[in-house]
Amino acid sequence: MLQIPAWKRVLILGLIALGLLYAVPNLFYNRVEQHNDAIANMERSGVETPEDLAAKAGWPNWMPSGLVNLGLDLRGGAHLLGEVHVADVYKARMDSLWPELRDALVAQRETIGAVRRVTAPDGQLIIEIGNADQIAKAVEIARGMATPVTSISGAGSTDLDIKGSGNRLTVQLSDAEKAATDDRTVQQSLEIIRRRIDEVGTREPTIMRQGADRILIQVPGIGSAEELKQLIGTTAKLTFNPVVSRGTDANARPAAGQVVLPSLDEQGIYYTLEQNPVVTGEDLTDARPSFDQNGQPSVDFRFGPAGAKRFGAYTSANIGQPFAIVLDNQVISAPVIRQAITTGSGQISGSMDVEGSTRLAVLLRAGALPAEMTFLEERTIGPELGQDSIDAGRLSSIIATGAVVAYMIASYGLFGVFASVAVILNVILILSIMSMMGATLTLPGIAGIVLTVGTAVDANVIIYERIREELRRGKRVAKAIDDGFNEAMSAIIDANVTSFIAAMVMFFLGSGPVKGFAVTLTIGLVTSVFTAIFLTRLLIVFWLDLRKPKQLVL
Repeated sequence: MLQIPAWKRVLILGLIALGLLYAVPNLFYNRVEQHNDAIANMERSGVETPEDLAAKAGWPNWMPSGLVNLGLDLRGGAHLLGEVHVADVYKARMDSLWPELRDALVAQRETIGAVRRVTAPDGQLIIEIGNADQIAKAVEIARGMATPVTSISGAGSTDLDIKGSGNRLTVQLSDAEKAATDDRTVQQSLEIIRRRIDEVGTREPTIMRQGADRILIQVPGIGSAEELKQLIGTTAKLTFNPVVSRGTDANARPAAGQVVLPSLDEQGIYYTLEQNPVVTGEDLTDARPSFDQNGQPSVDFRFGPAGAKRFGAYTSANIGQPFAIVLDNQVISAPVIRQAITTGSGQISGSMDVEGSTRLAVLLRAGALPAEMTFLEERTIGPELGQDSIDAGRLSSIIATGAVVAYMIASYGLFGVFASVAVILNVILILSIMSMMGATLTLPGIAGIVLTVGTAVDANVIIYERIREELRRGKRVAKAIDDGFNEAMSAIIDANVTSFIAAMVMFFLGSGPVKGFAVTLTIGLVTSVFTAIFLTRLLIVFWLDLRKPKQLVL
């Protein structure tokens, strides 16, 4: 018969109460959001400002504080599509290979003669040797530098393509290594961009790879696409290079292995530097905004053990010589080494304000992008447009829910009221689960919720029609309701399983808005089955226990 044990009634009502509790923060969105931001700021900085304490006190700590994150189309923000210049890494690999290969060749100078690097296209390393008849020996030495390609597709290949002709040795990355390098470069760029955006506390960014060398970046809540470009588009490549000379000729032709870079603060001054740095920003373990001895904004940094050791060894051996601090191909400072710097820490100062020093510290902590990026597409979505989307989505949801409720009540009377209560609670449960997950709601997600309202009602319609059939057969009210639920169960499960399969396909094969739709649809399928089968049945049981009807007109 139609009986629900006490423990099951408590469990159903408890789940509903828990869902309502976790959905409540969304009614006070701005207050809870400020509360969460204040906690995150205090944890990140270790400082409790009066503003953060006030914002934290705006929402009780004992209450859930999870929110449904609003996507770019609802909140406003910035959209960028960037292309990674993967070929930049080929040149960097050849530049880093040259010192080691030069030393190996010089060790055999008596056999192969003088060794000299000559100008070559980017991504190639061309070396001239004195004895052309020993080019095979030079090729053999270079091949000793090659290593196996670390990718499945490149199995059995080495990372270097080495050729000898006349007195010239040509070295470049092999095709298999280029493919593996391209993949690593894009993945590294993804992670660095994600770290940079996370450093500034932006909520729920979308950062994903598109195609072979492109990255899609969508950040809700940020002011503009230009602001986002400044945050992630700067390479923030910090190096410490030996100084060869200082002059005013911007067109000076450096020797192989050298580079001419302008000074940031000294107008018209250009430095010729050794291209291979002593240490780089990758050796940094920390960077934070500070102030120099003159009270001007600066950035304090610290090297890790390996970087500190190399920097200490270099400064010990070059006391009295200048060295250059280079940031993004500009010399920001070129001090003379007065004494060995073995502590592994230092300071960058110059023409920057507080905001600039803070941004530079963020960029240095996150690391340098492995290659330059070009932004092919950029859009800024204002918060007003986002609010319009929210209003339109809210209105469509209210109209859809209202129409469904009206239809159900008109068709099934009191049982239609039970179904309507279940549908409304179903929407609340969807929002509560999304809040607990920290899921992002987009316009397609709202469409998924509206669709879920329809599927939830479908389950109730199937149940009620089965109950009608059982009543026509002359069964008693309780028996007809019990059999109606039992007979409708398989049809409801089958319908929702097929929808679930479609949602999973959209989630795993789709991207962006399609995934948002799939997430809300999947959650809605689970909650609609729960509310239609368990909650509606419980409401009907409460009514039967209270009224004990002898007849039922449905």
